[in-house]
Amino acid sequence: MANRINLKQLGELLVDLGLITRDQLKHALEAQKDKGGLIGQVLVDLGYVSEEAIAQAITAQYGFPYLPLENYEIDSEIVKIVPKNVAIQYCLIPVDKIGSNLTIAMANPLNNQAVEDIALLSGLYVQLFVSTATDIKKAIEKYYK
Repeated sequence: MANRINLKQLGELLVDLGLITRDQLKHALEAQKDKGGLIGQVLVDLGYVSEEAIAQAITAQYGFPYLPLENYEIDSEIVKIVPKNVAIQYCLIPVDKIGSNLTIAMANPLNNQAVEDIALLSGLYVQLFVSTATDIKKAIEKYYK
């Protein structure tokens, strides 16, 4: 249940910022019930908003730093900290570890459930960066062989 609340927060943020309408959010939430998936991705698939606009909105509103993953090299040892299925489920990828801090890039850092799961799984303090779902999926394909 916690997951749905957090996903709704992203939708509400996008409505509040005027990036999507309340009707579009309603339609996306219905589509999400049928097909599953993350609300941000559902909104992008429906053509209501771009991934970049979502990333910029989260960055502007909450101050999460934006990390374009395209030219970012991730150490294979870092990737092993988070299992592939978890990375895919939450659309995230670990990018760095310094001491007991694990840095991850996520399409939706408002998903507290994902952040808690990664912290429990890794035993590390999680620091968040925002990236687009497409960049993260490409990174997952590249680093999880």
